[in-house]
Amino acid sequence: MSGVRRGLAGLVLAVPFVLGAAAAEAPEAGDVVLTLTDPEIVESSGLALVPGADLLATVNDSGDGARVFAVDPSTGRTVGVTWWRQAGDPRDVEALAPAGPGEVWVGDIGDNLRARDSIEVARVPVGRGTTRVDVPRTTLVWPDGPRDAEALLVHPRSGRLHVVSKGVFGGEVAVAPERLVPGETAPLTVLGEVAGMVTDGAFWPDGRHLVLRSYEQAHVYRYPELEHVATFDLPPQPQGEGLAVTDDGQVWISTEGARSEVLRVQVPRGVLRALEGQQSPTWWQRLLEMLVPMR
Repeated sequence: MSGVRRGLAGLVLAVPFVLGAAAAEAPEAGDVVLTLTDPEIVESSGLALVPGADLLATVNDSGDGARVFAVDPSTGRTVGVTWWRQAGDPRDVEALAPAGPGEVWVGDIGDNLRARDSIEVARVPVGRGTTRVDVPRTTLVWPDGPRDAEALLVHPRSGRLHVVSKGVFGGEVAVAPERLVPGETAPLTVLGEVAGMVTDGAFWPDGRHLVLRSYEQAHVYRYPELEHVATFDLPPQPQGEGLAVTDDGQVWISTEGARSEVLRVQVPRGVLRALEGQQSPTWWQRLLEMLVPMR
């Protein structure tokens, strides 16, 4: 066998091992978008970009008051706080999702003990300055008993709310009715099963995919059939509980902890290709992608 042939044969034989080694590599560290500088933000759980405003919204985990922090993405400084409930505390706020211009949905949806008869969502105005409002809330009920949940998603076209439960071995995506009436109770309808330990999620801008995160990974599903598309590792974080997707398809993630960082995730090219509906790459295309890193 000639030297050239031996080299080619060796490359072909090595390809599966090279690809396997690449898949086992640690994920990229992620680019720091901002650091949450507010000493009051110590358990950032939900994360959402505020429509129509250059602001990022976050909330503390359970145990905090009924408030939403508005953060300037260019500095990481809190520029506004909305107190959205005048009487009584929420039970377990865990998630945010974009609503109308200058508004976010707040999800009081956590239930670690699975003891709640219902959960609540509220549409809250978010902006600069300190504001106190008393917004009406809508009660949602899971079918067949309560679930713990930490992810609240809004479809970018229909505006319908989706809640994702946080099961250890698997979760469920449930959709709220098309029209929610504040002050009334509405049933959730389960669409299907997804990965376990989901701590947040968001729709892709096209509305045909959703991205769900756990503490260590992100899972991509085709919507509404919830067909699994891809899974990829996320940068290590102390307790990753936030995820947002920008209008141009950037994935931002956050974690609990004082002065925590919001990171921009480098989504693998194969996953981006799947999100764009392109055909999966051949083995030699995957090898080329590894040899020529994406910038």
